[in-house]
Amino acid sequence: MSEIINKQQKELAKIIERYSEKDGVHSTAIPSLFFMRVSNAAGQSHGVYKPSFCMVVQGAKEVWLAQERFTYSPADYLVASVHLPVTAQVTEATPDVPYLGFKLEFTPSQILEVLHDSEIRVDPKENPKRAMFVSQMESSLLDAVIRLVRLLDNPKDIPVLAPLLTKEILYRVLQGQNGSILEQIVMEESSSHQIKDVIEQLMNNYDRSFRIEELAEIANMSISTLHRHFKEITAMSPLQFQKQLRLQEARRLLLTESADASEVAYRVGYESASQFSREYSRMFGYPPKADMKRLKETYDQAQVITEQVSNV
Repeated sequence: MSEIINKQQKELAKIIERYSEKDGVHSTAIPSLFFMRVSNAAGQSHGVYKPSFCMVVQGAKEVWLAQERFTYSPADYLVASVHLPVTAQVTEATPDVPYLGFKLEFTPSQILEVLHDSEIRVDPKENPKRAMFVSQMESSLLDAVIRLVRLLDNPKDIPVLAPLLTKEILYRVLQGQNGSILEQIVMEESSSHQIKDVIEQLMNNYDRSFRIEELAEIANMSISTLHRHFKEITAMSPLQFQKQLRLQEARRLLLTESADASEVAYRVGYESASQFSREYSRMFGYPPKADMKRLKETYDQAQVITEQVSNV
């Protein structure tokens, strides 16, 4: 990491620490911007990444998308271009040098605006690629991030300048080595955009049973093409994707509501409580009841819920 980037990272860490005095995920006065602080490298957390630009400002982190691992540190940044169910783990953090994370969420319309204004040429026929990637941090990108974060000290500037700086950050990412992945997601004629429509359908109706023919029709693809492209983008099949959504929502419900496992199983779309228990155990390592007891004994419940809902 260059001396310039190292200096920029130190400034960014100081600002984030001021706005993240306690461990957990912290919203900011900029609606799409979140910080995270963790004082001890703990166990895995599960959640759904929204389309977002993520940085490790201090420490290190691993994110698992299905069986694929993404490792990043202050020398890198991570981008999720669509909603993705993931497993994450902070791997470097101490009370003296806590893990500090930065997440900026974005929308497809923001990407389209940048593409329109910059006149970046996009080939909609390019083959689909994984919707999550790690790229090397560049000084120009980090400079835009710091200027965005500095706005928190001048709240009156946020309404005007935050959208402009967010646009600059997205422009820098689009200009980077993996920018074409973001471009493909928003181009209506591309396969990636068609798969995004299927992902949104599954996100909004995770408790529904879908026939694969129905999903193929949404994507305007054959069944075999849908399977191939969906796996290229998400690292899993549509069924596996929906299963992860269901199980993560079930875990959240078990933590936040006084419902039993059978009731939660049916609420998230399972027809068999025993099947739910088997698949829950496979994903989280414990059956529902034992998992709840373990989490509530090991962690402060509010902290666990925070980790479940938002990963930074």
